Amino acid sequence: MKHGFLKVAAATPHIRVADCDYNTANIIKLIDEAISEQVKLVVFPELSVTGYTCSDLFLQDNLLKAASQSIGKIAHYSLKKDIVIVVGFPYQYKGALYNTAAVIFNGRVLGLVPKHNIPNYTEFYEARHFTPGNLDPVCVNFLGEECYLGSRLLFQCDNMPEFALAVEICEDLWVPKPPSIEHCMAGASVIANLSASDEIAGKEEYRRELVKGQSARLVCGYIYADAGEGESTTDLVFAGHNLIAENGALLAESGLFRNGLILSELDLNRLMNERRRMHSYAGEAGPAYKVINFSLNSGSKELPETVLTRFVDPAPFVPSDKAGRDKRCENIVSIQAMGLKTRIAHTGVDSVVLGISGGLDSTLALLVAAKAFDMLGRDKKNIISVTMPCFGTTDRTYNNAIALARCLGTTLLEIPIRDAVEQHFKDIGHDSSIHDLTYENSQARERTQVLMDIAGKYNGFVVGTGDLSELALGWATYNGDHMSMYGVNASIPKTLVRYLVEYFADKAENIRLHDVLLDILDTPVSPELLPPKDGDIAQKTEDIVGPYELHDFYLYYVMRFGFEPSKVYRLARHAFRGIYKEEEILKWLKVFYKRFITQQFKRSCLPDGPKVGSVSVSPRGDLRMPSDASISLWMKEIEQL
Repeated sequence: MKHGFLKVAAATPHIRVADCDYNTANIIKLIDEAISEQVKLVVFPELSVTGYTCSDLFLQDNLLKAASQSIGKIAHYSLKKDIVIVVGFPYQYKGALYNTAAVIFNGRVLGLVPKHNIPNYTEFYEARHFTPGNLDPVCVNFLGEECYLGSRLLFQCDNMPEFALAVEICEDLWVPKPPSIEHCMAGASVIANLSASDEIAGKEEYRRELVKGQSARLVCGYIYADAGEGESTTDLVFAGHNLIAENGALLAESGLFRNGLILSELDLNRLMNERRRMHSYAGEAGPAYKVINFSLNSGSKELPETVLTRFVDPAPFVPSDKAGRDKRCENIVSIQAMGLKTRIAHTGVDSVVLGISGGLDSTLALLVAAKAFDMLGRDKKNIISVTMPCFGTTDRTYNNAIALARCLGTTLLEIPIRDAVEQHFKDIGHDSSIHDLTYENSQARERTQVLMDIAGKYNGFVVGTGDLSELALGWATYNGDHMSMYGVNASIPKTLVRYLVEYFADKAENIRLHDVLLDILDTPVSPELLPPKDGDIAQKTEDIVGPYELHDFYLYYVMRFGFEPSKVYRLARHAFRGIYKEEEILKWLKVFYKRFITQQFKRSCLPDGPKVGSVSVSPRGDLRMPSDASISLWMKEIEQL
């Protein structure tokens, strides 16, 4: 529950049609199993107390009385148990019969929610027995106690404000305007769907996409509990296809024809942060809802830390779908190239100029430039590739830079800058044996000056090569590699840069290009500003600022969702368990926050560049942050971890 995590379950009990005692016993067994897994919300299928396929038996008083009594037994069993239970049964009110969900907690029935849309087509004849339940909340006496019956009920957890539950039942999801739309507009963050969806060929895929899509468009958690084995097979078969989704992502799914329990954790804090950014839920006036309050964990403000079983991707920027990798990569690169193509056409330049180092960033930028020129139908000789060896350049990166420029058919210029930088040291009175910040930055600024002047000479502009990760950390020399006329990698994090270069290598038809790209991928990330040691790179970026895979992980959750440091740390420990020690994760988290907040002055004057994903640090749209913000609030929390 801490950090907004709520452990939830969808449950399909073994049932016997019209045997309420048997069904209730099996529902209770699954409640116990859910409690043993620390579940706080468990959802059962529609009419699970009686069975969905009772047909005209729903018109028998014996069955209806037994069903209500079963709800009473489940409610009594829930006393002093810290779990919300949603279970389906038939309920008679004012002479009409409703397909109803009972929401039960700590010995009480909190509310009764009737099914809104009643199917009446070939395989279903619910309309023969049940009345559509579009009811405004009314107070009813159920089993000797008052509770509310109605479609517009919202169950709000007082000590976990992110948790607001609403209910829809089976067919409600499949109609043009599901009740869950109103529910979420009224504040619901979790939708429970009690279902009995018969299984026919192809329906599994459609159902899965429907649940995922609804959770995405409503930015909610969605728990879909389906009827399974035990229902009558007179005409239909039910497969118990249970699903748990969150904002378009499928967190858990049962196999077909397997009764039982599936579970996962909904990140309700993430959902609330996403809604806050979207503004889609602000100021929307809808129907009045009856809010029913309850408290988990005996009302304690100190919520327990839910054990996470959900997958937390250690590389959130990198496409996880291997099958669709090529399509995703082509899309990303096309966005980059289209941005550059448009800028070239608009400015009317003859050429573009890139500084190439033999490293990952400049490699990707050059590959993108080549694609942009292909789109324009221009000769790639008008791409001016400039290598500028100096004190830290190694033979490996130098040779790779030259080979790459030649493989792509660009114009290659080699302009050593050692003499110019040494002259600059003399001009400013710097001892070249002191390898400090002045020593490093002078090289970066000299390279930028060379590129800018070459761009003027060739009627072109400079294409920047720096990536999103470097911009987030401020790992760039102000007015050095920090500056260009258009930054094609501005929203590409380092982990994704590597992935895209690997994609280019895999599709390369030129064997020489393929081999060069693979060697570049195998080269340590370095600015190469310090002299080599025995011919090898002496300055490895990740030894200084930390592993980029960690920083990209931090960046994603800080920028995309605004999570607090303790939650980012918790997620990182879960995602990188067995890869990094906890003290390493915490060490680099401190570095990330210090650099991210203090380096905004570099991002405030960034060149233009195309946005390709959900995270960007452009000062014109995605990150409008003061350059002199205090870091104390974040560091105070980090120091307590």
